[in-house]
Amino acid sequence: MEAVFFDMDGLLVDTEKVWLEIETVVMDRLGGEWTPEHQTHLVGGSMERTVAYMLDVSGSSVSPRTLRTWMIDGMVERLTHGVVAMPGALELLEALRAKGVPVGLVTSSIKEIAEAILTHVGRHRFDTIVTADDVTRTKPDPEPYLTAASRLDVSPVRCVVLEDSPNGVAAGTAAGCAVVAVPSLLPIAPAPGRLVVSSLTEVTPADLRALLPAQ
Repeated sequence: MEAVFFDMDGLLVDTEKVWLEIETVVMDRLGGEWTPEHQTHLVGGSMERTVAYMLDVSGSSVSPRTLRTWMIDGMVERLTHGVVAMPGALELLEALRAKGVPVGLVTSSIKEIAEAILTHVGRHRFDTIVTADDVTRTKPDPEPYLTAASRLDVSPVRCVVLEDSPNGVAAGTAAGCAVVAVPSLLPIAPAPGRLVVSSLTEVTPADLRALLPAQ
């Protein structure tokens, strides 16, 4: 096992509730209504996708740039008050580091939001960090995970991806990595090379290693 890549929102930290809170406030500002059902369309997606979808739902004439600013400012301000780690996430991260396994953070969130979260989680925990600003195509495209593997000079087929969304799982699989899925808002089915669990408390470094093909 040459590296393990953690998704951020909904996998490393419990930010899906924060996103829902900010999206609801911003949608109210746009004159529309926002529900958890709307949020399911955006899980694991980019800021651009979120902005386009919210403008479509609201029918607002606000510019995409303005809406993007409202979303970013709202998230960053909210995240200054702290984040909650998902069950077992930091424990698994530290267990991997203790074994000398390189660990990366790969997120579809932009750098500003990732930095706000890493202020609490700690940048030092990761050997590489890939955000939406580092790639031209975000998840479900494999580019984010291929970028992380390239930065660490490791082979994707010897890496494991930890994800909570279908978009993220698709990205990891397309990159050639094994995948552990911890479904949050949307269901994810088991598949070859994929382990589906209800929490990272159920996962050990040995479990991750067992997902990789024999050399």
